[in-house]
Formats: sequence, C-alpha cells, structure tokens
Amino acid sequence: MPVNLAAELTQGLSSQVLAWIPSPSVAVWKVGPIPIRAYALCIILGIIAAAVISDYRMRRRGAPRWAVLDIAVYAVPFGIIGGRIYHVITSPEAYFGEGGEPIKALYIWEGGLGIWGAIALGALGAWLACKQMGLPLALVADAMAVGIPVGQAIGRLGNWFNNELYGGPTTAPWGLEVHKMDPGNQGHALIGPDGKAVLLEGLYQPTFLYELVWDLLVAVFVLLADRRFKFGRGRAFALYVMAYTVGRGVIETIRTDEANHFFGVRLNVWTSIVVFLGALIFFLLRKGPQEFVIPAVDGGKGFQVVTEAQYDEFTASGTRPESTGESPGESEVDDDDPPAEDSASEPGKQEEEQKG
Repeated sequence: MPVNLAAELTQGLSSQVLAWIPSPSVAVWKVGPIPIRAYALCIILGIIAAAVISDYRMRRRGAPRWAVLDIAVYAVPFGIIGGRIYHVITSPEAYFGEGGEPIKALYIWEGGLGIWGAIALGALGAWLACKQMGLPLALVADAMAVGIPVGQAIGRLGNWFNNELYGGPTTAPWGLEVHKMDPGNQGHALIGPDGKAVLLEGLYQPTFLYELVWDLLVAVFVLLADRRFKFGRGRAFALYVMAYTVGRGVIETIRTDEANHFFGVRLNVWTSIVVFLGALIFFLLRKGPQEFVIPAVDGGKGFQVVTEAQYDEFTASGTRPESTGESPGESEVDDDDPPAEDSASEPGKQEEEQKG
C-alpha cells in the first residue's frame, strides 16, 4: 500500500488542534436566474493568469502581443474537453456505475477536470493554432511552462469551494474543515436543524492547498531554471511536467476520493510516473538553443526562427540574419538568392553558408 506521506509527517506535530482551515459553505451564487459557480470562476481566473504570464514570456522571444489569445481560442476548449474526458474515463463509476447519471458526465461546472487530458488535447489545440500562425509550438510550450502551473494553482481553489478532493483525517494545525454538501441543492452545504451548515467530523488533509503551493513552487523553479540555462525546443515545458508530476504523485497518495486502482495504487499515481519518465526522456534527448522569432521576410506569413543573438541584432538594428534557420511558416527564400546549383558549384561558399 502507498505510504500517506503527509500523514506520517504531520500526525506527530500536534496532539491538539491549534488552528484550522475553514471551507466555504456556498459554491454557487444566483444573479437573477443565472448561477455563478466558484469552480468556473477559479478556472477562468487561472486561464487568464496563465495567458498573461505566457504572453509576457512569448513577447520576450519575439511573438506578437497577445498572440497567446489566438492560441487560447483553440487550446482552452480543447483542454477543457480533454480534461473532462480524462476525468470521466478514470472515474466512470460516478456516471455509469450503479446509481450513476451518464448525463452528468457533461456537467463540467460541477467539477472534475483531469490535468493530463487537459494538457494532451490542449496541446493539440495549441498545435493547430501555431500551425495557422506560423509560430513554433516548442517556443509557445516553453513560454507557457511558467503560466500553466500558476493557472493550475488558482484553479485548485475551485476544489476548496466545492469541498472536494481532500485527504484523510489529520490533527495538524492546518487541518481542513469539510462541509457535507446538499445533494438536492448543488453548490450548497447541507443545513442542520440548528440552521448551521453541517460539517464532517474532524479535520482533513487540505490536498487542494498542497497542490496549490506545489504548483506555485514549480512555476518559480521553472522560471529560475529557464533564466539560468535558457532551455529551448520544449525542454522548459518538459521540466515543468517532471516537476509537477513529482508533487502530484505524492499528493495522490494522500487523497481519499474515489478513484480506480491498479496493484493497490491510484491510477493517477501510475500516470504521473509514466508521464514523468516520458518528459525525462524528452528532456535528455532534445537538444538545441532557445528559439526566438522575427517577422517573416517582406511581411510574409509566419515567422522566422532565429537564435537569441540574431534576435537581439534584429531588434537593435533591423539586420536580418542570412541563415533562415528552422521556420514553421512558409518558405522564406529571397528572390535574389543564388540558385542551389550555383551554390553547390562553389564549395568554399557552400561551406561558409553551412557554417552560418
């Protein structure tokens, strides 16, 4: 059986609770006939935060202002659909098991988005957007490697409002109060005879808070490491995935919500292990400098991929590098360039161009 690491670390700290974390008793508010759901607000705020941070990092590498919004038009809906599909696949009993309601598989506003499905389909949506814009997906992914964990941290507050995804009982000072939610009044705690919201007995591990803090630490770690080593070609994103999966794998052992198990271990723990290994292999095998982009030649479609030095030279003097490098957009060959056969007939010149 997996070890409940948080319980092992915290049970001995306090035999008497000195403090605790309260939980909201209401997660849905009505504005006329329109329900305003805290979970949805947290997801939206997380997306906005991730977009703002990613836009800043993309612009520092040459992308046009708010290009991230064009990418988000594809990536966000793809990511939400993917996250929901992953959640339903890994927790099917709530929808298709005994007493389940299949239609509720579509009720995203009630909570339940799996991060791995969100990243997988969100990446597909981002790739489609990048293809149309002529931006390299690796540059976009590396720029988002800091914004995404910040967005995840904000989104975790939605679980707090919903009184869900908490861990086992604890006597630690940061134990979480959990309300018993009313199944007949979605988003509201059950009200007892005394007119007060009903609480579950005892305090519980605040796993939403553990992951929120871990996500923020991951964002800082990736930011500092990327500044120091200037990761390119998707390696900063791979670093984010590795760091996130380490924390997520541990936190999964603390959660007590229903989940499928394999060999006594939660499915998401196995997923974290597999994804970590995949990201590690990618990080070790992928090589190359950090990508920057400049506008295509003569205002053409797409962008030209350049090195940092070439980007700095272009922004300082407008001098375009002779070598076009790797470009995801259309071919950017100057009409004045000599034909390929002429270059081939001059070995010295060809060698010089290759070095450039």
